[in-house]
Amino acid sequence: MLQYYAQLERYEGNQALFDMTKMSIVSTIADEPLHIHAEGLRGTGKTTIMRKAKDILPNIVRIKGCLYNCDPSKPHCPNHKGKSAQEIAEIGVEAIPMPFIEISHSAKVGTVAGSIDLARLTDPTKPEAALLPGLIPQAHRGILFIDEINRLADTAPEITDILLDLMGTKPGTVQIEEAGLPVVSIRVNVSVWAASNPDEDPGPLEEIRRQLSDRFDMVCYMGRPTSIDVLAKMLKENFHTTKLNPDRDAMDLDAILKKHEEYTRTLVKWAEIYRDTDLPDFVRNYIARLYVKHNLESIRAIEAMQQGAVLYAIINERNQATNNDVTRMLPLILKHRVDSDTLIRVINDTEGKGPSMFSSGGKKTSSKTEEEDADYFKKEGRPLKDLKRKDLINTEKSIDFNRD
Repeated sequence: MLQYYAQLERYEGNQALFDMTKMSIVSTIADEPLHIHAEGLRGTGKTTIMRKAKDILPNIVRIKGCLYNCDPSKPHCPNHKGKSAQEIAEIGVEAIPMPFIEISHSAKVGTVAGSIDLARLTDPTKPEAALLPGLIPQAHRGILFIDEINRLADTAPEITDILLDLMGTKPGTVQIEEAGLPVVSIRVNVSVWAASNPDEDPGPLEEIRRQLSDRFDMVCYMGRPTSIDVLAKMLKENFHTTKLNPDRDAMDLDAILKKHEEYTRTLVKWAEIYRDTDLPDFVRNYIARLYVKHNLESIRAIEAMQQGAVLYAIINERNQATNNDVTRMLPLILKHRVDSDTLIRVINDTEGKGPSMFSSGGKKTSSKTEEEDADYFKKEGRPLKDLKRKDLINTEKSIDFNRD
């Protein structure tokens, strides 16, 4: 039996990944990539969650037949760049599902970036040399997924270099190079999703290719379920008497698809809100002070903090991000970028420092807000100095990700 996104079990250990995928989809719809990486032991369902998110992706509108997924309002590919609105109208437009493309470990550079279009080259009526876009250009305005990215970084350095270029800026670029043809550089607006098991060879991504690890805005550790009720339900769902029920798919499908439509509408709504939402100055100052005080190296880290804080506030149906939202994102954003001692110092530095840490337009923070902030930091800003690496990568599990 097929399993759908709406049927996936939610529990404490995987809620951070559900949140990261939602934030990345919202940001991608709004034309700003958010690169995410899920680490976890084999069999915990991290790749399933990421792959099944395809069920709730919205449609995008592109120039009809464009393999590069050109936005009709801003065409970027070699075939349509520079065309007028009238010329594009004559070609026509079409709605397609947001791209979700996976790079396999056996992929070649030409497959990933692009190569000569053999069909057009061997056309008996009009042979011509032309480029065929690879998987990355075809993922424009969507999601690019790589499973076991730590293995790919170890065994395919040439593809890793392409990913480094792609993720180096937002939007990224990819170069298509073929002998006898001019080099073509394509702008690609794509969110890269990845999964890996840091406990298996060749090890954690940050130890294999630190540059690539830093390109990911957020990394979470996929915890295993610890609830007996959740485990019992998962066992029942995967037992043969349940799987072989001939009426099961038909019985549930309408409700599942309706739920998927609700998810999609919500994501699109959040994306519209995100386009028009700014970060308050006092929160931006808070992020800047963390960067300066703790000598953080990566500017990408603090850019991810502000992007993540706004997105996290939006998916929690709040109209303004606060310092608390930054604090909740810290383990996801820093643990693959800094050593454990630095991560401990940064998180401990946030203890007792809520939104009232900086002035916001001269308004006094209410006593209720101060009490909530104090309660939050008392529970969540716990000392980490005694944690081992295995515990440290689970830091985000202590954060309250308690929504569907």
